[in-house]
Amino acid sequence: MRLFYAIFLPEEVKRALVEAQERVARYKGWKEVVPHQLHLTLLFLGERPEEDLEDLLALGHRLGRLHPPFTARIRGTGYFPNEGTPRVWFAKAEGEGFAPLAEGLREGVRELLGEEALLAGGDKPFKPHITLARRKAPAPRVPPVVFGVEWPVTEFALVRSELKPKGPVYTILEKFPLRGDHGREQEESTGEHPKDH
Repeated sequence: MRLFYAIFLPEEVKRALVEAQERVARYKGWKEVVPHQLHLTLLFLGERPEEDLEDLLALGHRLGRLHPPFTARIRGTGYFPNEGTPRVWFAKAEGEGFAPLAEGLREGVRELLGEEALLAGGDKPFKPHITLARRKAPAPRVPPVVFGVEWPVTEFALVRSELKPKGPVYTILEKFPLRGDHGREQEESTGEHPKDH
């Protein structure tokens, strides 16, 4: 299974990003990400055997109990790579919760599955972004887009990606609510673990 942890976006944020995608839609060399697939990847795991799934789901729930909800913002756009011929056009995301959550997932996967699990996923440095379009053929850069969009991040998900001729198909395997201090307080006051669903 090809897996990744991700944060998906509310409808009003997707609408703002789809409006920005119209900047590249006129150029045949760019292929926009379809609106329902717009997301921010926290950790890409690559191909994982099915027996890893239980551990990966448990890790998601454990980190959800540790990390509180937070506010995310989108300010502008950029390219990967920044110099030369770009392959990806993206929206830059900011939010104090992104890095701790991504690092927690990275450390958790390292402890559960070993360093090779991170290497299998590419183990690139985490830069919070939302891919808007990928370059498939020669096409110009578009001018930067400035956003003033923010939204509350209250959950993340473990996602399966199946590569199809028309593009990837994403299936959310499970969502993990962010509870942070509230989750710990509930455990301490009742002696019970908060429900995972």
